[in-house]
Amino acid sequence: MKWVFLLVLLLVGAAVSLMGGALVLRWTNNMTQTVKVVPGEQVLAMPTGTVPRSGGELWLPREEREAATKRANPVRATPESVATGQKLFGIHCTPCHGSAGKGDGPVTPRFIPPPDLSHPSIQTQRTDGYIQHVIGTGGAVMPAYGEALSPEERWHVVNFLRTLARR
Repeated sequence: MKWVFLLVLLLVGAAVSLMGGALVLRWTNNMTQTVKVVPGEQVLAMPTGTVPRSGGELWLPREEREAATKRANPVRATPESVATGQKLFGIHCTPCHGSAGKGDGPVTPRFIPPPDLSHPSIQTQRTDGYIQHVIGTGGAVMPAYGEALSPEERWHVVNFLRTLARR
């Protein structure tokens, strides 16, 4: 009886060793045989039936802010556009920037103060494309609103921000 137990124990140990060896071989071999895909190395075609995330507008990552700076505002600053931008600013931006864009929103005492958006340095040195890009991708401590606001809505907010300097 003792020999049968040892034989069964030996067979189970051999099976476990064989399965473990196959697992180790597949794990280590897979890392050397699988094709390496590097982000940005090749442009892949979008699958049919998919829709671009940003409403068809060119989406630039945060690192390409200089390219976004050169984009012109496609939305004219009409009173309707400014009113829409003011409404969206009140919803998304007022907690940090305050209703007048001075950086005195209700959550400001708990965080790093945001910039005064009515200050001449921002109004004259920052292009519409730059501001729209920052709204979409975020800043150093500012969250990104690219998912919450469509590109056109962000342009409306930019049109509203341009009126803050005149107040």
